[in-house]
Amino acid sequence: MSNPSDLSSTASAPASSGTFDALATPRSRGRLLKVLGMWFGISAAVGNTIAAGIVRAPGDIAQWLPNVYLFFGVWVIGGLYALFGASSMAELGAAIPRSGGQYNFSRRALGEYAGFIVGWSDWLSTCGTAAAVAIVIGEYSGELIGPLAGHVKLIAVAVIIGFFILQWGGIKWGSGTQLVTAAMKTLAFVIVVGACFLWGGHARGAAAVSGAATASLPSGWPLALALLFGLQAVFYTIDGWDGIIYFGEEVRNPGQDIPRAIFGSVGTIMGIYLLINAAVLYVLPMSQIAGNTFVLGTAAERIFGHYGDTIIRAIMVVSLLSCLNANQLFCSRTLYAMSCDRLFFRSFTRVNPGGTPTLSLLLSTVVGVLFVLGSFEIVIAMLSFFFVANYTLTYASLFVLRKREPKMERPYRAWGYPWTTGIALFASVLFLVASVVPDLKDAITKGKFWPPSPAMLALLILLLSYPVFRLLKWGSNGQT
Repeated sequence: MSNPSDLSSTASAPASSGTFDALATPRSRGRLLKVLGMWFGISAAVGNTIAAGIVRAPGDIAQWLPNVYLFFGVWVIGGLYALFGASSMAELGAAIPRSGGQYNFSRRALGEYAGFIVGWSDWLSTCGTAAAVAIVIGEYSGELIGPLAGHVKLIAVAVIIGFFILQWGGIKWGSGTQLVTAAMKTLAFVIVVGACFLWGGHARGAAAVSGAATASLPSGWPLALALLFGLQAVFYTIDGWDGIIYFGEEVRNPGQDIPRAIFGSVGTIMGIYLLINAAVLYVLPMSQIAGNTFVLGTAAERIFGHYGDTIIRAIMVVSLLSCLNANQLFCSRTLYAMSCDRLFFRSFTRVNPGGTPTLSLLLSTVVGVLFVLGSFEIVIAMLSFFFVANYTLTYASLFVLRKREPKMERPYRAWGYPWTTGIALFASVLFLVASVVPDLKDAITKGKFWPPSPAMLALLILLLSYPVFRLLKWGSNGQT
């Protein structure tokens, strides 16, 4: 297999040789640095994944499924889905160690147009996520520090630009920040979980006396829908465990470190999430969790008194800073990879001596700031359709590559293949259909097709994407 750090100057190798597509980028443009390891991969995944979702998701799931076994059951199923997917993602990431995320797998297996759809939807949704995270940082900062209140967008823009400046200095700055913030947030959550189990017994007794009765569990079709909604919430909350695949060219030993980082990320993330939910249930009855949009804050108040809310918000700021740093790193790598493959302008392949794709980072930052100043909610809602679609294409890519390129060098082979990959693919298709059918059915029965729902808008954009793909490819091929 070719050395990933030499991709920017070598020619393409035959597909069957086990190498991945080389990037015909002139040496003068610089190259990504091969300096990352397993622990960075885990920190990128933990930093990206454990963020605002864990604050809201338990309350939503408890409202739909007010039963402790079903409540934990959907988290366990979500963890198994991630585990089965991790096996497939680890094989692809080790065999095609290019920076840029899932885009590389779909392009290699299914062609440039499929790669274009995955790459652009991933890039835009990640820019939108960065904006959303920055706004929440602004909101929490205003609640923690009085003079900052009312300046949410200003704080959000300042934080995005701050990470832009930090990452411009090079991947060592970005990776160092990721390692430190991910370790801080993990330690903080472990301390909160420990405090809940040590001192939460008396708080639960008091809450149970004064709390409302637990809602009854639905049955039949409503129960099936509740399970579906609960699983969707879990899937969206745990998404991000594959963070290492955005840095394949920058990993020192991708054949070993990418699989280890992926499995380590799944284990760490699911362990933290299950412990957090168990701690919350130990402190609060289900009736006080259901519908609570800041359940960790409520649990912390029972333990730490009026300081509890402040403690959790401070932890969330650190968590969100780690998440924002990871997202901006992801954005720049995805746009860089597409530019190397002439799906965007060639000038965006430039990398500075510190290993930062500078123009890709700059444009990603500008788009994130525009989302903050404008509106990103519809973009995030629309691209959540592509979130599942991208996983669907990735797992399908493994089947295609196993059949079409059996001699590809695979440092790691997915355990349980084809069953684990098939289960992950089936679950992805199921949730992809579930995200479209209700909106489509509602539009047909009510005869209301405008304004379109987020899922329908995503389908419409998918139909219109091919001319954009051809135009960008034509424009980038015109560059030298």
